[in-house]
Amino acid sequence: MAAYETVASVAVTAFCAYALAGAVFAVFFVTLGVQRIDALAKGSGPAFRMLIFPASAALWPLLLSRWLSGRTEPPAERSPHR
Repeated sequence: MAAYETVASVAVTAFCAYALAGAVFAVFFVTLGVQRIDALAKGSGPAFRMLIFPASAALWPLLLSRWLSGRTEPPAERSPHR
């Protein structure tokens, strides 16, 4: 196998592992975690949860760190426009 094929194989394997971990995380996050880190998501229906599933799977490291840290509200925006 050529070097570029090895690199491509490793990249595809890493992407698949990231996607699988994200999908598993997203299942737990949309059922249990979203209402813990966002007060406005409490009582939301299945349509909202299906809507946030793809983003939860893609951004799982960020959401996992927020969920584990126990922060319940997003940080205050500190841009010059405020």
